[in-house]
Amino acid sequence: MGPEKLKEVIKEALKDAEVVIAYKEGFDKLHSTPCFVTTPEEADAVIFDPRCVQNLASYLPSLKKKAAVVVKGCDSRTIVQYMQEALIDRGKVTVIGIPCTGIVSIKKVMAKTGHQPILDVTFPDKNTVVVKTPKGEQKMAMADVAADKCGSCLYPTPVVYDQLVGEPIESDKTYETAYKDVAELAAKSLEEKKAYWEKEFDRCIRCYACRNACPMCVCQDSCIAESRDPHWISQKSNPTEKFMFHMIHALHLAGRCVECGECERACPMGIPVNMLKRKINQDMKELYDYEPGVKPEDKPPMFTFSVEEKKIEEHKL
Repeated sequence: MGPEKLKEVIKEALKDAEVVIAYKEGFDKLHSTPCFVTTPEEADAVIFDPRCVQNLASYLPSLKKKAAVVVKGCDSRTIVQYMQEALIDRGKVTVIGIPCTGIVSIKKVMAKTGHQPILDVTFPDKNTVVVKTPKGEQKMAMADVAADKCGSCLYPTPVVYDQLVGEPIESDKTYETAYKDVAELAAKSLEEKKAYWEKEFDRCIRCYACRNACPMCVCQDSCIAESRDPHWISQKSNPTEKFMFHMIHALHLAGRCVECGECERACPMGIPVNMLKRKINQDMKELYDYEPGVKPEDKPPMFTFSVEEKKIEEHKL
């Protein structure tokens, strides 16, 4: 997919939309930043490559304008989930989908460079990243610096779009291989799992970056983590309260997490918070045969109620 084709599609979308949400270069050559394109001239600054990591669909629920948005496969699931939960008016949103071969983890790239200033970044092919710093050029394998979520991506091609820029890409993973890491952790004993999460959450500084970056955390100022009436959890930074916050966060996303990985990308402490949500998604698949953000016609399990769920034998619990 050439960048010129994307710019052409964006300019065409501007004939109907008031704004197009896309990416442009950030403060250095490694970072991209979301941009809000309102004129054809602004479209010339748009980019799309493995640096485009943010989930731009997150802006849609609070955007009152008629908009178009650029989405990768994982991000497109957000659109579907918004549709299922009536959080957007699909008639006011034009979806520009781009088949994705993977994005980089900024943290991994920076770690490999020794946190040197970035002078340039290029992608000679889909498997290679070349980073230039004051110490010289460094060639990296994309597989070594890709975001963790790319290793379990089942939908590299957007599941919903109005315009597809590029050729569709089939996932090389099955559901079982995509959730292999979740299954391995789930197979551990209760004591081992408790020890694992206590160790991970011990690093949590309760900055709420995971919550703030999550496209499906829509409670905004009514978040239970900061509510004083009722007052469910304190602001203490102790293991109990950290655990409580993350459990509440994960359960609020039961049947809703689209696995875009924004929580993990935003976490400054490198906590694998997406693992919790993916475990719940796996349970949802087994119990309700439901995957969040995949089929617009589906109804999220938490939006329905049956006295006797097919796969939950409550009377035997």
